[in-house]
Amino acid sequence: MQIHNLGFPRIGAKRELKFCLERYWRGESSQETLLAECRNIRKTNWQTQLDEGIEYLPVGDFAHYDHVLNTSLLLGIVPERFRHSSDDNELDLEFRIARGQAPSGCQCAASDMTKWFNTNYHYIVPELSAGLDIKVNASRLLAQIAEAQQFSDKVKPVLLGPVSYLYLSVAKDVEKLSLLPQLLKGYQQILTQLAHAGVSWLQIDEPVLGLELSQEWQQAFTTSYQQLDKGAVKLLLTTYFASIDHHLKLIKTLPVDGIHLDTVAEQTDVMNVIDTLPDSWVISLGVINGRNVWKTDLVSVYQTLLPLYRHLGERLWLAPSCSLLHSPVDLAQEQKLDAEFSSWLAFARQKCSELALLKSALINENSDAITLYSAPAIARRVSERIHNQTVQQRIGLLKPEDFHRKQAFSERKAIQQRELNLPLLPTTTIGSFPQTGKIREIRAKWRRGEISDQQYQEYIRGEIADVISKQEAIGLDVLVHGEVERNDMVEYFGELLEGVVFTQFAWVQSYGSRCVKPPIIFGDISRKQAMTLEWINYAQSLTDKPVKAMLTGPVTILAWSFVRDDLPRQQVAEQIALAIGDEVAELVANGTQIIQIDEPAIREGMPVKQSLWQEYLDWATAAFRLSAATAPSATQIHSHMCYSEFNDILEAIIALDADVLTVETSRSNMALLDAFEQQAYPNDLGPGVYDIHSPNVPDVDWMVNLLDKALDYVPAQRLWVNPDCGLKTRGWQETKAALENMVLAAKALRAKLQDKVAS
Repeated sequence: MQIHNLGFPRIGAKRELKFCLERYWRGESSQETLLAECRNIRKTNWQTQLDEGIEYLPVGDFAHYDHVLNTSLLLGIVPERFRHSSDDNELDLEFRIARGQAPSGCQCAASDMTKWFNTNYHYIVPELSAGLDIKVNASRLLAQIAEAQQFSDKVKPVLLGPVSYLYLSVAKDVEKLSLLPQLLKGYQQILTQLAHAGVSWLQIDEPVLGLELSQEWQQAFTTSYQQLDKGAVKLLLTTYFASIDHHLKLIKTLPVDGIHLDTVAEQTDVMNVIDTLPDSWVISLGVINGRNVWKTDLVSVYQTLLPLYRHLGERLWLAPSCSLLHSPVDLAQEQKLDAEFSSWLAFARQKCSELALLKSALINENSDAITLYSAPAIARRVSERIHNQTVQQRIGLLKPEDFHRKQAFSERKAIQQRELNLPLLPTTTIGSFPQTGKIREIRAKWRRGEISDQQYQEYIRGEIADVISKQEAIGLDVLVHGEVERNDMVEYFGELLEGVVFTQFAWVQSYGSRCVKPPIIFGDISRKQAMTLEWINYAQSLTDKPVKAMLTGPVTILAWSFVRDDLPRQQVAEQIALAIGDEVAELVANGTQIIQIDEPAIREGMPVKQSLWQEYLDWATAAFRLSAATAPSATQIHSHMCYSEFNDILEAIIALDADVLTVETSRSNMALLDAFEQQAYPNDLGPGVYDIHSPNVPDVDWMVNLLDKALDYVPAQRLWVNPDCGLKTRGWQETKAALENMVLAAKALRAKLQDKVAS
């Protein structure tokens, strides 16, 4: 039996990757320094995994920005607009594709970014075209293999497989599957070079096998793996995020040497899978949840695995369910959690040690050690600490009418326009404004008790006043308070809810250098106190323009948290929705006219299999409506979604019944609006007109062009003008310039529309 890992968090235990990337981007360190710091992170990761008992080390799971982008660079697939730079700086090319800008080279529109299946991780979408030009450059991967071989002779490179890579790409003016032969030539070159490097096992990730694939895409698997000559390299076909039982007939015919199954994400009949597949294959079982933080019930897992181990013997490998990219790094850093709660948890490092405990127990057929490890923690979690009788009673009393507003959108629209008197094409932002180093420093001092509550509040008021003043000077129509008091859009609310706990260092990567620290939902959710009222009231007192209150929606809080596993996710979402609804009611009672309830995560929460979507979408949209249902018709409810594919769930988006929906569309050049050709969006819509994840400042003509495209789908009376997302990560200089251009673009289009009406 071997225990292995599919991937380890690349950010570093103290977010070393984030900080060294940002220093390099700011021009404060050299490329050589950055690369040396990245090597140190990789070496630490490998040593950590070895120390905890991992036998086959993953290599190639590390990325400066994103592993899908790594695959594109490995294959030499670079969009044409990035090829005109005068230098050959491969590292800066990588960052230009991801961010639109790097310390050297041109400024270009960054490649599209979207969610990695149903996670909060974002990948850079590969751009393919008819003249696909493959130029394999495996030097980076081969160098990392050589680095890892200094630690262990059991090194397992990780590579995104050809079918999944192609499926997750976008192709311009060509059918994607027609590009498969050319793509396979590149993969063949990689396989040949890995064989020459002495690689024995290759983890080839094909997560799209969890989807319900069409016959054409199933055939692509047969074509690909029969055509590739793997030589002496053994292939571990790796799947995760879903069961693959529905594709067993296909999978068993593929010339690979083993398969990895995620046994956590969905119910799967492991014995049936084993009996169906060739009896020479390695069967790797993902038995440790790679996407949550709870200690594994090793006793239960042991009881399940023991008969499988007796049947498979050395053919059985053990691993986490998926890459530990989605898990925090090391629980040992958490010194402020109370002992009981900490005993319930396991982060990436501890998950590796859980595998070692399982292997030892199975080989020796002795579960004493794992019983001592997990049984007390599992028992303690079933305690009064996680239950709240009032919350449970509120859930039990919910009626169908509690999930809907009292009037239809058309009636609400007329009432709101009379109350707000907004211009045609109203301009606004998504909510957050730049969080400067000074802001973070003040917040840190306050949390450490180095400044008083009064000093902190005075500072926050000053920042809010500054943000309001700047927005008025720019000329925005609907203002926000800037979210200066918030560390994160989920963490901030989680800290004000019962049933939630926070860590110091449980960071996970969202994209590039962006890391989030998800709350841990361990019990029933309720609101402790008003969460936003003080700051919104203060901001509104400074201006005659409407100030939009900013809340995070129930599905996003659920999706971006580590969630309790003793209740259905639907019930947890309803608990959060009731708490957010209480905040909505209090804001309305205090005169707030516009409330935004953000739901950027609603798409990513969907199951991988399309046949399971509707059940999820029904309760997810209902949870959003529950959070907003207390708002009277005169209160305008906004929501926001970003960096996901919405075309497949348009009916669900309509079912949210938000008065105004803002969405990310600029990276895709408004392509997301194509769905409206089949079904018109009935409420107000704000398609983002500039990409806030790139430091580039878009010009006025660019944004006018995007708005013109949007008018093909949305009438001017229902069109809003806004950025793609919040501005928290941007600098003030670029933010001011971009928003000024955005306001000018809205004014230019208003004038154009008025001239058209006049003529």
